[in-house]
Amino acid sequence: MTKPLRVLIANRGEIALRIVRACRLMGLETIGIYSEADADLAHLDHVDAKVCIGPASAAQSYLDQERILRAARLCQADMVHPGYGFLSENPDFAEAVEDAGLIFIGPTAQVMRLMGDKISAKKEMIAAGVPCLPGSDGALPDSAQDTQRICDTIGYPLIVKASAGGGGRGMRIVESATDVANAVANARQESLLAFGKQDVYAERFLESPRHIEIQVMADRHGHAVWLGARDCSVQRRHQKLMEEAPPAGIPEQEIAALGVKCAHACQQIGYVGAGTFEFLYEDGQFCFIEMNTRLQVEHPVTEMTTSIDIVREQISVARGHPLSFTQTDVKCMGHAIECRINAENPDTFLPNPGKITEWWPAGGPGVRMDSHIYESYVVPPYYDSLIAKLIVYGSTREDAIERMRAALAETRIGGICTTIPLQQRVLQSESFLKGMVTVHSLDKGLMK
Repeated sequence: MTKPLRVLIANRGEIALRIVRACRLMGLETIGIYSEADADLAHLDHVDAKVCIGPASAAQSYLDQERILRAARLCQADMVHPGYGFLSENPDFAEAVEDAGLIFIGPTAQVMRLMGDKISAKKEMIAAGVPCLPGSDGALPDSAQDTQRICDTIGYPLIVKASAGGGGRGMRIVESATDVANAVANARQESLLAFGKQDVYAERFLESPRHIEIQVMADRHGHAVWLGARDCSVQRRHQKLMEEAPPAGIPEQEIAALGVKCAHACQQIGYVGAGTFEFLYEDGQFCFIEMNTRLQVEHPVTEMTTSIDIVREQISVARGHPLSFTQTDVKCMGHAIECRINAENPDTFLPNPGKITEWWPAGGPGVRMDSHIYESYVVPPYYDSLIAKLIVYGSTREDAIERMRAALAETRIGGICTTIPLQQRVLQSESFLKGMVTVHSLDKGLMK
């Protein structure tokens, strides 16, 4: 009898539980890792083996590559699933996993490096015909005069971004020519501190864009498909709070044309696994921002509208199997919305860890709750504040909105503050109902 493959899950929280469920469907064994602060995580009751890898500090546990690889060797793992966050987009970790003779569930380290650098990623997208914002051809030069000339040519306002950036760090908006020197210097300094690289580039700044993204899947046999689009414009401080699929008010044929280009780009760069192309959308134009070379937090809305298990497919292609479907098999039906429920004050967004005294997850037709919490669980202060993802599916956008309102009203989480009151306000706002939310709407207080 052939021994089942063992998948080490290099993550925690709801995504670890999500991966356990996918592995079970595939007959794979699972290995859970956890920090000393996470011994009570829900998924640890459902894995075949578990290993404590260190103290609460993420740097000494979930971000410590050597400890994770040691656990993999100890438990005789065959594959490593990184989930999202932590080491999921770290090419050095992907390389170390492969060097250890294991399968990394994701793209190659080479492709991760190519797309992780925003400057090289943008060059690849331009070559593949994917639309990008007008901007500098590469990193801004050291010469202040040359930098000024390049920025003047792009026009104002523009935005200076770190090539290795993310989460809003190493970014500066430049309103006029007189602000260029300070903005570039500050962005470089912040980028060096946050990412260890000071390369920055400049591109046109859009005043009121929406955040639209395309989900892709690709295998090792040269097949690549796109699985529809998501609107992730409800954000606070560059962090997404709600997502929906499909985006409201954008013609299907425009999204389809973009999706085809993204799938083609995957083939050109040799991409394998699940990935997401992110765009800004304004005045009918899409402009590439970056590619996330991993599973996205918001992947369930795509699963709900396509009926495709993205995590299962991700593991399958990592094992060398071809995609189980073709582009013509992909049918996006109905409408799905996801609310990321964070343990945060809904007004100040300050984290609010603590003990959960009551937990009643919403249910019923078209309702899915991805969460690792339970009554008496203590949300630790050391990690991301995401504690649950509430996803609903309806036949239309209006139907999905009604279902989400009902599901949020039914959900009860006692003992800590959550973002649910904020999401309930968003669902009542005129701009959301009209599908006109931009990435700046929440930060500007336009959905109170």
